[in-house]
Amino acid sequence: MKPVLFVTGHAPAYRVGAFARLHELEGIQLALFGGPSKHGGAAFAGELPFPHRRVRPIELGALARGSRYRAVICSTGGRLALLSTWAGARRGHAPLILWASLWAHPRSGAHALSYLPLRRLYRSADAVVTYGPHVSAYVSARGARNVHIAPQSVDNDFWSAPDVAPPRMSSWPTEPEPEVRFLFVGRPAPEKGLAVLTAAWRGAALAPRKAALVLAGVDTRSVPLDGGGAGASRIVCLGAIGREELREVYAASDVLVVPSIATRTFREPWGLVVNEAMNRGLAVIATDAVGAAAGGLVRDGQSGLIVPAGDPLALAEAITRLAQDASLRTRLGAAGANDVRAYSHDAWAEGFSRALSSLGLSRRRW
Repeated sequence: MKPVLFVTGHAPAYRVGAFARLHELEGIQLALFGGPSKHGGAAFAGELPFPHRRVRPIELGALARGSRYRAVICSTGGRLALLSTWAGARRGHAPLILWASLWAHPRSGAHALSYLPLRRLYRSADAVVTYGPHVSAYVSARGARNVHIAPQSVDNDFWSAPDVAPPRMSSWPTEPEPEVRFLFVGRPAPEKGLAVLTAAWRGAALAPRKAALVLAGVDTRSVPLDGGGAGASRIVCLGAIGREELREVYAASDVLVVPSIATRTFREPWGLVVNEAMNRGLAVIATDAVGAAAGGLVRDGQSGLIVPAGDPLALAEAITRLAQDASLRTRLGAAGANDVRAYSHDAWAEGFSRALSSLGLSRRRW
């Protein structure tokens, strides 16, 4: 069978395993058009293990219009890339599968102009594949049909690997040794909710021997570490760290906090740090503006605690609750470690394979 053209901006290291699995199942060729990425993640260091080509967005129309592919999959990122791919696929009569991540449309002036065209794409796509049920509900309400879920995944074996060394950075909190380490992983961008987290942490006023807050990906210029009252001295910034170092940090931590908030231009589509932390058995506190919570991986009271976004008092209460209840931390962490195994690269690839099957285009029999 002809391959499937998969159009996306980047193939970051965290996604390469999923793309490779989809190539094994269905045979794909990636068309990478570049551009900015909100999701971050390190670039893949080696040769990509599947066919790929780097193209300019304007070239995607001719590529999608050709007869070399049995279907075209296109992400919603990149305005020109998306429109060019959609127009080419329609002119070439190629089945089009839209890979959607939004569960709230950005409200900036520029994004307002894209709302109606994107809604038309949801309605006209032959199939839509989403990050989770929260995105599926959003696109279905805007006319999408034949909707499938490819659950967000990480390399579960890597993040859950045994015998991980303790963190080696000098700033790691050891003296005094805290009973509980809370962890934030992310960029110091407004939508990540770091200001809400630091306000909640100081409101919780946990004793330094009781708990420490570790901020990975954040340097001291982004967070004031003095003045703030009780507990302020137990905020530790690690700055940018590598993948192996981050795994060590997860292994030595107890609770992941994902305090994301919705802004005019962004609502967290998922939050892959949740998958990574759950693989190490951490309890999770997430806001209701985090896709992993809205999408069902974080379940309130079962695999984590969910609090209202932008509410430092509610977040402080959740932090205090987990700081004081070791059995609850253990129970939530164990449930999360079990649940996250279903969010695998295999499951992600099978979501796209089911979408192809619904159009009679899969290499597999379902």
